Amino acid sequence: MTSSDTRPRPTLAQSLVQNWIGFAGLVLVAASFFAAALLMAIDLSRGFNNPYVGIFTYLVAPAFLVLGLLMMAIGLFLERLRRHRHAPAEVPKYPRLDFNSPRHRKVVAFGSGATVVFLLATAFGSYGSYHFSESVTFCGTTCHTLMSPEYTAYRNSPHARVACVQCHIGPGASWFVKSKLSGTYQVYATVFGKYPRPIPTPIKNLRPAQETCEQCHWPESFYGNAERVNYHYLPDSTNSPWTIRLMMKVGGGNPSRGPVGGIHWHMNISNAVEYIASDTARQVIPWVRIKDPQGRVTVYRAEGDATVDSLVASTTPRRMDCIDCHNRPSHIYNPPSRAVNLSLATGRLSATLPWIKKNAVEVLTAAYETPREGLDSIATILGRFYEGHRDTALVRRTIAEVQHIYGNNFFPDMKADWRAYPDNIGHTVNPGCFRCHDGNHRSADGKVISTGCTTCHTILSQGPREASRMIGPEGLEFRHPEDIGDMWKQTPCTTCHTGALP
Repeated sequence: MTSSDTRPRPTLAQSLVQNWIGFAGLVLVAASFFAAALLMAIDLSRGFNNPYVGIFTYLVAPAFLVLGLLMMAIGLFLERLRRHRHAPAEVPKYPRLDFNSPRHRKVVAFGSGATVVFLLATAFGSYGSYHFSESVTFCGTTCHTLMSPEYTAYRNSPHARVACVQCHIGPGASWFVKSKLSGTYQVYATVFGKYPRPIPTPIKNLRPAQETCEQCHWPESFYGNAERVNYHYLPDSTNSPWTIRLMMKVGGGNPSRGPVGGIHWHMNISNAVEYIASDTARQVIPWVRIKDPQGRVTVYRAEGDATVDSLVASTTPRRMDCIDCHNRPSHIYNPPSRAVNLSLATGRLSATLPWIKKNAVEVLTAAYETPREGLDSIATILGRFYEGHRDTALVRRTIAEVQHIYGNNFFPDMKADWRAYPDNIGHTVNPGCFRCHDGNHRSADGKVISTGCTTCHTILSQGPREASRMIGPEGLEFRHPEDIGDMWKQTPCTTCHTGALP
């Protein structure tokens, strides 16, 4: 082709179509834009119940749209580069804009309108992507194996109507950015199976409770006492009930609302309580420092722990907040004994079925490789034990309830159950309060962190007929259902009550 060649040069559009990368990008843009627009229209009119539809609408389709635009740009660049090298005369000229031309004005008007529509769609899609990525559905169901334990426990928790992000992220842009940066690695770990089983806790980068929990639970408003009833059933043939009614000394830190003290004395209202744990799970606490409202500081050390000095020298103390005791506010994995007690107390399991407390706990604590194996084994073992029982319907309901307990609290795929995630409220199955209140933490002047039962609660009644044994506010001394003498005074509950003991 010579300089006098009058043949028209190819346009940018022709150049794009003639390059397979650009053409593929053009097709991808058209398809993904149509799909996203259709799905968004459905979302506006009907809403989504399926999390995967939301993922395709606000994450997958926009991602492919961006990928298509990028491919189009790359295609244009590569095609122009190829023609510059091999046929410079065929390099398309950049278009010239002439507003005196009616055709150009129409093109500009159409392009401007399309741009506005595209920007509006992009804005809506961006908001939809943000909103969907913050939803409980996205957090809980996107990654089945990884999040199934947490999502299941969350749905059965007292906070089932509180969105995940309200606790894990909270308000404000800074923590939103931190969460998304952290989520980038989590996506990689999920895709390539690099996540640990079980997921370790406590979460190191969790936002402070003062900025999340205390937006609803206001410590300065806590006061007074709260009644709590613990239902237990003994592992005998009649599943004998044993009930303990406690008056919990909740207390608070605002003199205008009630006496200062009680369990919430620990909170950051007027006292500063700091501690150092020697393990990552914060279950072993050998060092505690307390600063009272007058500024007096008292340090308690666990006697006989040779690691305390090195820990103090190398570790920054953590200031106690809500989550140090309420460490499982939403993701609660009930121990078998507690879960069976609750089912018996609410009538979902019948105490008339002989040995059901013992048998249910035993089948729940057995080791299973998969959830399916666990459910099938529970049905087989209990069915065999109660074979020939006159009430077959009762046996079927019992098996179904025990399977329900298993499905809500045991996740062998992720090695998640009550053993992996200790609950620090109380001191029966996990050390909880006894991490510090064990009688072994002593200050330099001989003070000992209290280990007395009446420090936090008063026993109003206990026994098989607790309702007939109501007493005055001075309380009862604890009585163990089985005669173990004074062993309960000398040995922590957790020595025997591991959660697997019927």
